[in-house]
Amino acid sequence: LDTLEKWVTEIFSEIPNNGLPKPSFGHLTQPFDTPEFHKLYRVVPIRKVHSLTITWALPPQEQYYRVKPLHYISWLVGHEGKGSVLSFLRKKFWALALYGGNGETGFEQNSTYSIFSISVTLTDEGYKHFYEVAHVVFQYVKMLQKRGPDQRQVCHSIRYLIWEEIQKIEANEFHYQEQTDPVDYVESLCENMQLFQKEDFLTGDQLLFEYKPEV
Repeated sequence: LDTLEKWVTEIFSEIPNNGLPKPSFGHLTQPFDTPEFHKLYRVVPIRKVHSLTITWALPPQEQYYRVKPLHYISWLVGHEGKGSVLSFLRKKFWALALYGGNGETGFEQNSTYSIFSISVTLTDEGYKHFYEVAHVVFQYVKMLQKRGPDQRQVCHSIRYLIWEEIQKIEANEFHYQEQTDPVDYVESLCENMQLFQKEDFLTGDQLLFEYKPEV
């Protein structure tokens, strides 16, 4: 540690500190509220694959990193058990896989907006019915939206149990993760230093800390 500290001091101490705050682009609201965005685009892929991706532009979520609301929603959307979107679509022979989420950095999340996407890998038959597939996805999201604000005790308890389960899974993956390349790890920590409070530099991008259903 003494040697590392000496190297860091020698290499980085000459970099000037201008005392400027981190730039924010929060004033650039609704960047995707344009006619070009509210459309269906068909793209011909290079390899033979059918994929339907639905994308929403949401308000910035950086400040909620201790809650990770989009991670919670993506877990519900990506669930594959009974009653899930994927389970229903597979019974129709319309889909092979489904993924929903947000990368929490870069293009997908910043001080202007956060992107939330749901991607469905379609079968040939599903491609013929992609409008119905999209409708099913929107129906499921609408159901979550209606049940989410429900303040009845039973529904609240279920939501907390789901959140607690996600929290435990992420904690286990964090504690038992494989060792990464040191250079990649340092780069990741440097990025975290721009996003999280000091006490969360090591864990802010992986763990869930607070349950806040209103968020």
